[in-house]
Amino acid sequence: MIGKISGRIDYRGADHVLIDVRGVGYIVHVSDRTLAGLPGPGEAVALYTELLVREDLLQLFGFPTLLEKEWHRLLMTVQGVGAKAAMAILGTLGAEGAARAISLGDARSIQAAPGIGPKIAQRVVLELKSKAPGVMAMGAALSARAEGNDADAVIEPLPVARKPTPAPTQSRAAYTADALSALTNLGYGPVDASQAVAQAAGEAPEADTATLIRIALKLLAPKG
Repeated sequence: MIGKISGRIDYRGADHVLIDVRGVGYIVHVSDRTLAGLPGPGEAVALYTELLVREDLLQLFGFPTLLEKEWHRLLMTVQGVGAKAAMAILGTLGAEGAARAISLGDARSIQAAPGIGPKIAQRVVLELKSKAPGVMAMGAALSARAEGNDADAVIEPLPVARKPTPAPTQSRAAYTADALSALTNLGYGPVDASQAVAQAAGEAPEADTATLIRIALKLLAPKG
């Protein structure tokens, strides 16, 4: 599985780029949004990738962040949504926009993506609404660094491998902070989001980030 490609752009197409990785060229399909943010030919670039394997076809799809890659994979679990349709949704809304639309049950925003009809849009919202908090929690926990711009780490000689340090166990305060960050990214006001997360934490003291987000979204949902 090819999970990430770092190199230099040789060519920019309408929906893909050709990336040279030490003399080997990879065609990587990207969304309009991603393509607009990429540098020109000859410049360094790094993209997280998903390899689509079919009997007669191998295609690489590229994403600027791990969060967008995870949303692409989740969208493809919906019946009728293939790799290109999922890319169209992300190209129109971005990762955070897709999360917002699905969490709020906003099928019209999903339908705004090219090639996505009302039935598919509604199916996306219904099937993924319960799964969205898990991916949102992942996004809240990701580092603030620019994840897709470390191409030189592969272009230049690789550093000596270091022994990995075990990841620290996340505290309750960290779960709460990540849940609050995810809700504010969805457009909720800081006060409303804080109150909802605090109430969720009170109702479920052992909850992780995804559970806190799920409870808080229910508390924030319009009543009636």
